[in-house]
Amino acid sequence: AFRSAAACIALAARGCECFSRMLRTALRRAAAARPHARSLSAEASITVEFPGAYTAYLSEEPAAAAETTKAELLEYFKTMYTMRRMELMCDDQYKKREIRGFCHLYDGQEAVGTGIQAALSPEDSWITSYRCHCIALARGGSVEGVLAELMGRSHGQTGGIGGSMHFYNKKENFFGGQGIVGAQVPVGTGLAFANKYKTPLGEPMPVAIGCYGDGAANQGQIWESMNMAALWKLPMIFCIENNQYGMGTSIARHSCNNDYYTMGNVIAGLKMDGMNVLSVREGMKHVRDYVSQGNGPMVVEMSTYRYHGHSMS
Repeated sequence: AFRSAAACIALAARGCECFSRMLRTALRRAAAARPHARSLSAEASITVEFPGAYTAYLSEEPAAAAETTKAELLEYFKTMYTMRRMELMCDDQYKKREIRGFCHLYDGQEAVGTGIQAALSPEDSWITSYRCHCIALARGGSVEGVLAELMGRSHGQTGGIGGSMHFYNKKENFFGGQGIVGAQVPVGTGLAFANKYKTPLGEPMPVAIGCYGDGAANQGQIWESMNMAALWKLPMIFCIENNQYGMGTSIARHSCNNDYYTMGNVIAGLKMDGMNVLSVREGMKHVRDYVSQGNGPMVVEMSTYRYHGHSMS
């Protein structure tokens, strides 16, 4: 069954390459159809604007535009497409009972993980919730390692003993998924403390980011973590992936404050379009620069959506 799943993922990857070739062919034909249009090389700079992508709290909004290239956009597309196909394969294999136990899928939120990874440095620490397959992939993992782990195989990313909720890659400063709702946030705050402690005074610090869902945003342990991070001016990013539902309950019914980026009280916040990989990348570059310079933490809200329910189980 694993070989079957791996073969399907390989087919999906080849499909991605095929789509990329089709896209390049379409671009060439479109250019040929417009004889006065300038041909765009893979490395030519493109300016993409996304007005209205940001809303700030106690801070300035970043510029709502990004400089990119065709090659870079294709690479982001390939990453997100691979994530999507991998998660859909997980859905298929779970229904066939080749994957068992808990299984939380990330399809729909790929721009968040891809954009964050593009903005962070390798020295930055990242910890997230149990919805962590695609983050493990972004942080140095492989499709084979993810699927093998989900199927309990010894060559899975954590030896086949962690399963869906407990991916981990210390070499890439990925400190895993957490099986307990919200429990990753205090650990992420500890990672931020370690990053500050190990950085010489006055120098930019590696940051830590703790991702959690809107359903966890009102937990006491998160408020306590925010309090400590603000007191000690830790380089911590509290990142709420607001996919509009805490399990199956809409945000309007489970939180008295739906502006999650303002939840830090005296902590600066930024809301961004989590369905646009470039707005996520540019917004997170802005946030990373802010917290790494000793200004204290920041609360980030990613407005996104997932296409599966809370869990496959």
